Amino acid sequence: MRDGISVANLGIPAVSLVTEKFWPQGDFVANSIGMPGLPRVQLPHPTGGTGRDNMRHIAERVVPEIVAALRKAS
Repeated sequence: MRDGISVANLGIPAVSLVTEKFWPQGDFVANSIGMPGLPRVQLPHPTGGTGRDNMRHIAERVVPEIVAALRKAS
């Protein structure tokens, strides 16, 4: 979330990728910094260490969501 906020503050369209386990924390961070509408896409948890094939599957599922969120943000 913080990286997405930092990039958005530079005027660059940004989308934060947040796993489902940390989604509530993302709400807290975005609200506390005054950017509750920062676009973000939810990933399954965990993602790290789940293997190349799983990461490819996750990417194929979320890329359209990321592109759509970037279009709204720009």
